[in-house]
Amino acid sequence: MKVLVTGHQGYIGAVMVPILLQAGHDVHGYDSRLYRRCAYAPGGPMTEVPSVLKDVRDITARDLEGFDAVVHLAALSNDPLSNLDPDVTYDINHKGSVRVARAAREAGVSRFLFASSCSNYGLAGDDLVNEDAPLNPVSAYGISKVRAEGDIGALADRNFCTVFLRPATAYGLSPMLRFDIVLNNLVAWAVTKSLILLKSDGTPWRPIVHVEDISRAFLAALEAPREVVFNQAFNVGQTAHNYRIRDIADVVAETVPGCRLEYASEAGPDPRSYRVDFGKIARMLPAFRPQWDVVAGARQLYAAYGSGGLSMEEFEGPRYQRISHIRDLLRSNTIDPDLRWLPAAESPAALRQAHA
Repeated sequence: MKVLVTGHQGYIGAVMVPILLQAGHDVHGYDSRLYRRCAYAPGGPMTEVPSVLKDVRDITARDLEGFDAVVHLAALSNDPLSNLDPDVTYDINHKGSVRVARAAREAGVSRFLFASSCSNYGLAGDDLVNEDAPLNPVSAYGISKVRAEGDIGALADRNFCTVFLRPATAYGLSPMLRFDIVLNNLVAWAVTKSLILLKSDGTPWRPIVHVEDISRAFLAALEAPREVVFNQAFNVGQTAHNYRIRDIADVVAETVPGCRLEYASEAGPDPRSYRVDFGKIARMLPAFRPQWDVVAGARQLYAAYGSGGLSMEEFEGPRYQRISHIRDLLRSNTIDPDLRWLPAAESPAALRQAHA
């Protein structure tokens, strides 16, 4: 199958591309490369595939001609970043995603996989929620994903199969690593400061899933019979892997010797608390066989941070924190307020520096 992956050089895309290639698919990429300076060497080399350097807000049907499927990952990827300018978030995550879907349908693409999020459930409390539960997002990020799901689903027809995958909070090693997601962050705190710092009171529920297992879920949805996945939403993760934040911290404490647990002075309840039922994906996509758990993930990260000599400056710097990186690009006039590259940043010299 000829597959286009948008956001193929992001945190998830950099892991998903080699998994799709290993399964025998002809994979191409499409990315604005906002994070092209954020490669993390211990995460392994980036897998190069034929690709287009372009913003999803500018995509056309011509860009998608000849593809059998589109895996749409490209988005502003977490709550702090999406809240930086909600209008830009809606422009990229909602309107941009719908634009990609419309262009795909016009180009004759038969399957469209949309990366949504369990953040859609927002204020769900302690009860397990499945794909039929009310959506109650609490951030521009979650709202943008809910809106995109609705508008993209309306495009589905006999020739255009849409599928919505809602991953739990990701963790794990990637060539384009992030330190701003919970397990990756806590292990980095423990390694660099011998401290596990919780910024909430530790009580919120959060399901988590390894980035490789997210990629395997997309592969399963890509290859499943059309009638199984047509216009369906699937939570991506395992029901047993719903944790309170403090439980994740305990795993990190057991993994990284000599660290201590501490609550930030402003720590309090986090309104984002949800427990998710992942039974549907287990029943309907049996090809999805997750291979990771939180203990193995913490050990993977601890080993990588140690081998790479992770420093406090690197951890706290802007390179691997999405909101900090974007603010750094804005301060340096590398991108404009709409998060588009300014001309000087696209010069041959600037591109060579980004690869250095």
